[in-house]
Amino acid sequence: MTVDTPGPGPSDDPADQAGDQDQAEDRGRERDQGREQEQEQDPGPDAGLSERDLAVLAVERRGWPGPGAKERAIRERLGLSPTRYYQLLNALLDDPRALEHDPVTVNRLRRIRDERRERR
Repeated sequence: MTVDTPGPGPSDDPADQAGDQDQAEDRGRERDQGREQEQEQDPGPDAGLSERDLAVLAVERRGWPGPGAKERAIRERLGLSPTRYYQLLNALLDDPRALEHDPVTVNRLRRIRDERRERR
């Protein structure tokens, strides 16, 4: 009759434990380097959009009771005139980064813009 015996257990030898620690640290460094490379290759949806661009999209995402309230918010929150705001917004609608960041809002605004252009 044969009996299976387990292999050697963890060693109490400090030299073996140091080797295990080095291997764990190497694996940790490799994992961290892999994450850094992923971040460099895939910068994320907001990469390239300025804080102002994000704020413009946020204003458009919100519903407004009337044009006066929206214009007041544009001046107070963004420090822009409504004319400049709409110039920036129009440029954002053609920016693929804006579409990637907030596709629902950008597509809705593009549709409205196109309908107005067709009426002219």
